Amino acid sequence: MGSGKSTVGALLAERLGAPFRDTDADIVAAEGREIADIFVEDGEDHFRDLERAAVRAAVAGHRGVLALGGGAVLDAGTRALLASLPVAYLSMDVEAAVRRSGLGAARPLLAVNPRRQWRELMDARRHLYEEVASAVVATDDRTPEEVAQAVLDALELKDV
Repeated sequence: MGSGKSTVGALLAERLGAPFRDTDADIVAAEGREIADIFVEDGEDHFRDLERAAVRAAVAGHRGVLALGGGAVLDAGTRALLASLPVAYLSMDVEAAVRRSGLGAARPLLAVNPRRQWRELMDARRHLYEEVASAVVATDDRTPEEVAQAVLDALELKDV
């Protein structure tokens, strides 16, 4: 959350001359409501079902840069889908997350004591991100352009 995956993903797609897709945006478009509203109205389990379906559809039908929501890796099936693909994990510390996103109300998993909850989420997820990642790219104190270049370099991708 707040790592810049949508911004960096769009920059990567532009540099690679490829299309960009964000599974969170796919879910919002399909549901006609924001992710925070889905969490509140239908619960996290329902959102995770939508997320699994969105990721499956995107991996099967998209040839370009794909940004996944932060919780997508919680699903073993999603991790298996990503195993043969070039994946960059955009890492950051809690202070960078606060600066970038404010850890505000639009992030339902961080509604109470956001710094502590962010740390707990990252402690629970970091090993999963690292499991699927072909490369880990730190985003702290870097511009989106610098992160995009670091991803290109780390994954040994050539821009156009």
